[in-house]
Amino acid sequence: MKKIAVIKGDGIGPEIVAEAQKVLAALTAKTGVQFEYTDVLMGGVAIDATGVPLPDETVEICKNSDAVLLGAVGGPKWDTLPGHLRPEAGLLGIRKALGLFANLRPAIIHEALIDASTLKADVVRGVDIMAVRELTGGVYFGERGRGYEASADVVGEKFEFAFDTDKYNTMEVERIARCAFDIAMRRGKKLCSVDKANVLENSRLWRETVNKLASEYPEVELSHMYVDNAAMQLIRYPLQFDVIVTSNLFGDILSDEASMLTGSIGMLPSASLGKPGEPGMFEPIHGSAPDIAGKNLANPLGTILSVAMMLRYSLGLEAEAQMIEAGVTKVLADGYRTKDILTASAVGGEIKIVGTVEMGTLVAERV
Repeated sequence: MKKIAVIKGDGIGPEIVAEAQKVLAALTAKTGVQFEYTDVLMGGVAIDATGVPLPDETVEICKNSDAVLLGAVGGPKWDTLPGHLRPEAGLLGIRKALGLFANLRPAIIHEALIDASTLKADVVRGVDIMAVRELTGGVYFGERGRGYEASADVVGEKFEFAFDTDKYNTMEVERIARCAFDIAMRRGKKLCSVDKANVLENSRLWRETVNKLASEYPEVELSHMYVDNAAMQLIRYPLQFDVIVTSNLFGDILSDEASMLTGSIGMLPSASLGKPGEPGMFEPIHGSAPDIAGKNLANPLGTILSVAMMLRYSLGLEAEAQMIEAGVTKVLADGYRTKDILTASAVGGEIKIVGTVEMGTLVAERV
């Protein structure tokens, strides 16, 4: 029995999570793998019910689960609240509570959706990239502040300044690099570490640490790339990449860039992982989309593919993960589309527009 903490969240969250659970039910019927779900509150619905975005009970249940499945959090209803009471504070809080230091963001081109990309088909066909982003260190978590200082150029004047410290230690770099090396071993045994070692001291430490760790993974082909070049190469020749590992700031930018190679944010899953054996959290990369909530319009495929990542990375069920991914591929090849992916053409057939519930049912049937 696999214990899953379920955070349905806000907006379209409950709808897309329901379809992911429908697919898991189909998987149970076929394979016998059992799942036990515990619904917990986080985000706006938690604020409405308890006054805080992340109740202590939610944290405790998540820590004692095998994995956490998240829909989406946030919405304009809570935008005027103080920062520590907004739904997004719950997301940051659960990442910290679970020690989720590695964010995995795959960018995969489905042949049936190749027309959805803004790049030429011959550039993106076959793209299958895994971006591994350090999630709990670097400039987003470093010391920061503001002050006033004199200027050498203007005598007698003081000007306001601000700073954010981009800091990493060798432990932080080694653990995210080890995660990336392990993933590379399961894929194409090719890893590109992205930094700015020609300018930044912490990037030089990053590169040194990754190089030292590489001796433990002789089968993995390791390369290094400056972040500005990596941004260009993702557009110029994305097929050169398999696994990319990089810092929090660079990963934030590059994973978003890589995701748009696919042409649809509604298709993309993600995983946030901590220490081996600890529960990971799995969620689509899109937001809560409150404007379409309850209208049977949301694309559940990002959440369904997040479930496949959950099976693979937290539950050790590789074959079952592949079954779900194959089901999604078959549905798309058969021409079924939610409205957000209508720019793509069907392969050998007509386009058939379906809603959230229908799309979940179609994937479940193929699983």
